[in-house]
Amino acid sequence: MTDAAQKPAETPDEGASVLASGILTDELDAGIRPQDDLFRHVNGKWTTRTDIPSDKARWGSFMILAEESEKAVREIIDEAQHAEEGTEARKFGDLFASFMDTERIEKLGVAPVESRLALAGNIRSIPGLLQAVGRLEKSGLSGFYQLFVDNDPGDPERYLVFVEQGGISLPDESYYREPKFASVRAAFLAHVQRMFELAGVPEAPRRAQNVFDLETDIAKAHWDNVASRDSEKTYNLYNWKDAASLASGVDLSVWLKALGAPDGAFDEVVLRQPSFTAGLGSLLREQRLSQWRDWLRWRVLHDAAPYLSGDFVAANFDFYGRTLTGTPKIRERWKRGVSLVEGAMGEAVGRVYVERHFPPESKRRMDILVGNLVEAYRRSIRTLDWMGEKTRNRALDKLSKFTPKIGYPAKWRDYSGLLIDPTDLMGNVRRAAEFEFRRELDKIGKPIDRDEWFMTPQTINAYYNPGFNEIVFPAAMLQYPFFDPNRDDAANYGAIGAVIGHEIGHGFDDQGSKFDGNGKLADWWTTDDRRAFEKRTRALIAQYNALAPAQVPQYHVNGALTIGENIGDLGGLGIAWKAYLLSLNGAEPPVIDGLTGAERFFLSWAQAWQQKGRDEEIIRLLAIDPHSPNEFRCNQIVRNIDAFYDAFDVQPTDALWLAPEDRVRIW
Repeated sequence: MTDAAQKPAETPDEGASVLASGILTDELDAGIRPQDDLFRHVNGKWTTRTDIPSDKARWGSFMILAEESEKAVREIIDEAQHAEEGTEARKFGDLFASFMDTERIEKLGVAPVESRLALAGNIRSIPGLLQAVGRLEKSGLSGFYQLFVDNDPGDPERYLVFVEQGGISLPDESYYREPKFASVRAAFLAHVQRMFELAGVPEAPRRAQNVFDLETDIAKAHWDNVASRDSEKTYNLYNWKDAASLASGVDLSVWLKALGAPDGAFDEVVLRQPSFTAGLGSLLREQRLSQWRDWLRWRVLHDAAPYLSGDFVAANFDFYGRTLTGTPKIRERWKRGVSLVEGAMGEAVGRVYVERHFPPESKRRMDILVGNLVEAYRRSIRTLDWMGEKTRNRALDKLSKFTPKIGYPAKWRDYSGLLIDPTDLMGNVRRAAEFEFRRELDKIGKPIDRDEWFMTPQTINAYYNPGFNEIVFPAAMLQYPFFDPNRDDAANYGAIGAVIGHEIGHGFDDQGSKFDGNGKLADWWTTDDRRAFEKRTRALIAQYNALAPAQVPQYHVNGALTIGENIGDLGGLGIAWKAYLLSLNGAEPPVIDGLTGAERFFLSWAQAWQQKGRDEEIIRLLAIDPHSPNEFRCNQIVRNIDAFYDAFDVQPTDALWLAPEDRVRIW
C-alpha cells in the first residue's frame, strides 16, 4: 500500500492537486470573501458539491483521513488472518474473523445473551441486583457507573479509580428533560420496546416504559456536562466506606465484591459526581425492583446489539444511527469489524501500521514544529500584559515540563493474556472487555507508567493529558491537510502547528490551568491573575453563546461547555503564527502560488476544518460536544487574531470584523 504519510490524502475533488503552497487554490471560492467568511471561502465549493457518505453523520478532513486509516488497518487485519497460530497478529485476525462470520451469528440469534437476560429476570432483591450488575460489568456491561483508572490529581505519582455517573442510554441528561428532545425520547421508548420484542421478552411495552421511567429518574441525579468538566468540582477523594455511605441504606459493597476488583483497588476512589451516588441510592429500593430488572435486561441487549443477529443490529442502528445522528445507512460490516479490533487490540495493529505508514522524516519535522511552538508560547508568556511575575514564572515552569509524544508509544501493550476464539464472537467481546478491566485495575499500587498512550497510532486525533502534562500526536494525524513534509511551512504551521498549539493550550485553558507542571491539581495563580484570566474567558464564552449554525439556527453553541476547546483554538492558532515567524529566522515569508505567507497560514487553517454534517448530528453535538462546530472553530477564532486582519486587510465593514477592544487575547 502506498505510504499515506508521504503524499497528500485524497483531495476534495478528483484531479485537484496540492500546490507547493499546500493550498488548493482552484478550490477557493471567489464569490465568498475571506474577510466575510473564511470557512466558506476555502470550503464552500467542496461543501456545495459534496454529499455526506450514506454511512456517515458528518464528513470532512478528519473523517476522510479516518477512512484512509481504516482501509490501511483492514489490509493489516486481512493479512493477519493468515499469520502463524499463536502470534499477536493472528489473534487480532481471528477476532475480526469471528465478527465477519455472519452465518454463525445469524444462526445463534439471541442465544449469546439468553443466560444474562435470565439472570436479570430472576433478580429478587436489591442486593441481588447489585451482585448481578457487578458480575456483568467486569465483562463489559455499562452499569451504574463508568469506571476508569487515572493518576490522582492531588498526588499525580499514584493511580486511583475514578467513578463517573452512568446508567442512562441517551447522549446525556438533557435529552431526558429538554422539550427540544421530546421526539428523541419517544423514539427511544419505541426502540427499547422493539429490542425487547426481538429478544422475546414478554410484555415489551410495559417493560420498555419501566426502563424509560427509571432512566429519566437516574438522569435527574446526573450533573450537567458543564459541571462535569470542572476539574475542581469533580475531584472528590473518598475512602470506600465514606463513598458507599452516600447511597444511604444500600450496601454497595455487594456490587464491589461482585466486580472482583483486586484487593485494595477501591480503598480510595475519586467520585466525580458525589451527589449522583446519593441519587442512585434513593432509586435502589425494593419497590422499584421490577424497573431495575427491566433496566438490566435492556442494558444486556443494548450493549450486545452490535454483535447479535442482523435484526438486532438493524434495530440498534435505526435509533442510534438514523434517529440520533441522521445517518441513513449503517457502515459496511468490515468497517464495524475493524472498529472492534481497534477497540480490543488497537496497539497490536498500531505497531504494524507505524512500520508501514509513518516515515522517520515526519517525526523529525514534527520535533522541529513542536520545539518552535513551545518556544513561541515561552516568548508570549514572558510578554503577557495581564499576568504578574509570580504567575508568569510558574506558567513558564509548567511549559518547560511539557512532554511531547509523536507518532507511537515507546513501548507497546502486551496482549498475550487475551484469549481469542475465531468461532466465538460474543465470548471474544466479553473476554476483551474483562482483559481491559483487569489491565486498568492492576495499575493500582504500581508506579505511574508515563510511556502509556491513550490513543492508538492510527487514530486521527491528538490530546493533552493534564495529569501527565503531555501532548500526544498519533502517526495517522500527521498527513495532509494537517501536515505534509513536502509543502511550504506556512501551511504546516497553519494546520498541524495550530493543532500542536491547541494541545499545548489545553495546559493553560480554564481547566488545564488548574494543574501545575507536575500534573498536580494546584492553584499556582495569584488572585489578581486568575481574575484577569477569567475576565477573558467570560468574554470568549459570550462570543460563542451568540453563535448558531446556519443550517439549524434555532440551536446555539454552549459557550461554557466549549470554552476549553475554544481557548485551545485561540491560543493554538495565535501561537502557531508566532512559531511560523520564528521558523523564518527573520526572513520575509516567500510568496508561493500567488499567496503570501500569512494568507497560506490562515487558508491552511480553514482547509483543515473542512466539514459538513447532518442536521441531527449537529444538534446532538451542540448538546454534548465540548468542541464548537467547525465553521466557528475557523471563523470565530480568526476574528480575535490581529494577524488575520493584516493578512486580508479586514475592515470594519467586513463580516468577520471585530473591534480591537472586543478581541479576546489570552495566551
